[in-house]
Formats: sequence, structure tokens, C-alpha cells
Amino acid sequence: MEFGDVARAIEIGPTVDTRALPVERRVRHSIEVARAFARWNRIDDALDVLLSAEQIDPDQVRYHRLSRMIVREILSRPRTPRTAIDLSTRMGVRSATPTW
Repeated sequence: MEFGDVARAIEIGPTVDTRALPVERRVRHSIEVARAFARWNRIDDALDVLLSAEQIDPDQVRYHRLSRMIVREILSRPRTPRTAIDLSTRMGVRSATPTW
């Protein structure tokens, strides 16, 4: 993702075995994979990855700048999935645009 190759990140990212890495690195990897999925409009996949990472280390997901950015981006889309709204509530993240 750092080099802007979203297709490659989606191709390789989910297949990387991160079990031997420290928790912080595993969660950060998941956040990057979620970011790639979100960029390609694969919102359900992005949410699945974020929710799985939240089970590993909730604080890491809830307070990391990138995961908060991903959730805000998802909230700004039409027909926001309920899981995204629930996650945003746990994270204390609100949509940038008001929902009147």
C-alpha cells in the first residue's frame, strides 16, 4: 500500500501468515489490508478484516489513525453497513458529514 499498488496489496496481503509477528504488527498488517480493500470498494471485506483485527487487539484498531480513517471513509458512503456503524460507535468515530 505504501507504494500505491492496491491490486498487489489485495493479491498478497490476505495470504501473508502473520501469526509469528507481535500483536501490534499483526493488527497493523490487517489495517493495511483493510485499507486496500476499502480503496477497491470492497467494503465488506475491509470491515471483515478490521473486525477480525479488533478481536486480536481492540485498542490498536480503535485508536490507530489509519483504521479511524478507513471507518470515516466507509461512513461517508451511501448505504453504510450496520457493522460499520457499530464499529464506529465503539471507536468513537463519527461521519464527517451530518446525517440529518
